[in-house]
Amino acid sequence: MGQKDSLLVVDDEPEIVEILVEYFSGQGFDVRGAGNAAQARDVLADAAPRLAILDIRMPGEDGLSLARWIREHRREMGIIMLTTAADVVDRIIGLEMGADDYVPKPFEPRELLARVKSILRRLGEENAAPPIVAGQRPGRVRFGLCELDTDAHKLFDAAGKELPLTAMEFDLLKVFSENAGRVLSRDQLMELAHHRGWEVFDRSIDLRIMRLRRKIEPDPEKPEVIKTVRGVGYMYLADA
Repeated sequence: MGQKDSLLVVDDEPEIVEILVEYFSGQGFDVRGAGNAAQARDVLADAAPRLAILDIRMPGEDGLSLARWIREHRREMGIIMLTTAADVVDRIIGLEMGADDYVPKPFEPRELLARVKSILRRLGEENAAPPIVAGQRPGRVRFGLCELDTDAHKLFDAAGKELPLTAMEFDLLKVFSENAGRVLSRDQLMELAHHRGWEVFDRSIDLRIMRLRRKIEPDPEKPEVIKTVRGVGYMYLADA
């Protein structure tokens, strides 16, 4: 693995934190644990983990609020939410907050490890993106008001300001860029974005598309860049 990837585990159940810290440390990760959101913020003040594993149901500030804060302040961190198996609403809200994935409790550590590795692969080793200049933009793809830098895995608005972008959102934009003008079903989007192992419900794709539209569309309520093809899926129009 080379230099150790760093993780943050946040759960109000000490035994879960202990198990995950020990397990991921044994897999070669640098892992820090926290028992609540306040402790997690203290860790984040001193360190920059590449990915956080957050329990949703915690007393005081819950994992959803912490996920929103991380997405606002540490945009390049991956986020996995731990949920109870029946909490579909929490999963949806977690995705809306910017989570990259969710794993229901009880979970198998090896499955969680696979999800962590998948997200870290997608995040890649992202370096600072070069500034947007007029003329040639190698590796840049226009999405409505924005440009996607496919090399740096970053999204920029019309003024050149970087916008928050999760790993899954990047994967979806890249898939659309490679299939302009082609109607893609939800299953095709998941397969092309290399998420075939997910326990996914259709609503998760819809929510991610909705979040992307808020960033790239002049009018998200009347999308012209990523169009909905009723009963089929979605289509990216490069010339929109």
